[in-house]
Amino acid sequence: MVKIISYKGKNLTLHKAIKNPNFEGKTVLVNDPWEYVEMWLKRNNHNDEALFYWQQSRQFYEASTMLPLTSSPLTTYYCFLNAAKTLLIVKNVPFSDYHGVGGWSKNSKVSLSNEYIQIHTGGILPALCKYLDEPVNTRETYVLRDVLYNLPFIHRAYCLTYTSTKELFIPIRKAFFAKKNGSSESWFSAEIDPKYANGHTLKKIAKNFEKDPNFQNAFVVRTKQRFRWRKDDPNKLNKLVTFHRKIRKQIHYIAGMSRLWYIKREGIDGVIPRNPMSLTFAGMHRLSELSRYEPVVLSKHLGSQHNWLLSEFIKNAPYQFIDHIASEITGEEFMSPGIVTRKDLL
Repeated sequence: MVKIISYKGKNLTLHKAIKNPNFEGKTVLVNDPWEYVEMWLKRNNHNDEALFYWQQSRQFYEASTMLPLTSSPLTTYYCFLNAAKTLLIVKNVPFSDYHGVGGWSKNSKVSLSNEYIQIHTGGILPALCKYLDEPVNTRETYVLRDVLYNLPFIHRAYCLTYTSTKELFIPIRKAFFAKKNGSSESWFSAEIDPKYANGHTLKKIAKNFEKDPNFQNAFVVRTKQRFRWRKDDPNKLNKLVTFHRKIRKQIHYIAGMSRLWYIKREGIDGVIPRNPMSLTFAGMHRLSELSRYEPVVLSKHLGSQHNWLLSEFIKNAPYQFIDHIASEITGEEFMSPGIVTRKDLL
């Protein structure tokens, strides 16, 4: 038998923040996190530089909403750049003023597979990668198509655009931490969406997960990794934070009016083992280069068969990226105050 872990009467579950999640905090209900984060920066006595970058990031964000798709990637990218600087300053992560990412087109044929992105070893993006515990020891090169494939918030659009593609994200219905009765041995468990509840799904994630034998009426998987949770241990939350940081490398979310969590598959073609934050930053940088230096090429992309996918990325990436960054800065979770259920607030 197992017991779901709770703390101060609240069942513990996944948190949007990766590095320093506030498991004791309540969900922050806002249409966007801009003003809350600005208040948080002032309240926590962070320097004027961090506040300036955050405010300018918001200005770029708002300017992007007024521009056409051929122009908005440029201002959106600078929104991302300044938001990332804010996070790095708050977390005392050193960085140089270089962007740390570059791109080029392989040939004249308009294709997402011909748009290349290279992450460098120094600059803003590499510093963000270091913060996320991602490698930056060597320059790594990706194609834009694969970068978009690895983003959960446009994955449905990607699969509908490239119909032969294997689904990369497995939806989670419920997520919780559990422990063995009479023991401190603990783990993370997730109930898989019934549509994916089969042995084939387990094979896709078997490297880090196994079938949880404690649940007979639902398809539940659990991490093979364990951590210790003792009620009388004053450091139990810190141990949970450390464990949570490890498993979040494979578990991602889509920001919205409800919590949408997914386990990311591994070991198939096109998978990039990086967080959506760093990939969204890299992808938008490449589009900003096209917008600035080769706007005709970007226009051709937007008039091609992958027009819808690229449009969805350009329009939805800002909200998703800022939600991620705001959670990392503050350690809090943000959610739109629209149609929110009581379960979402717990």
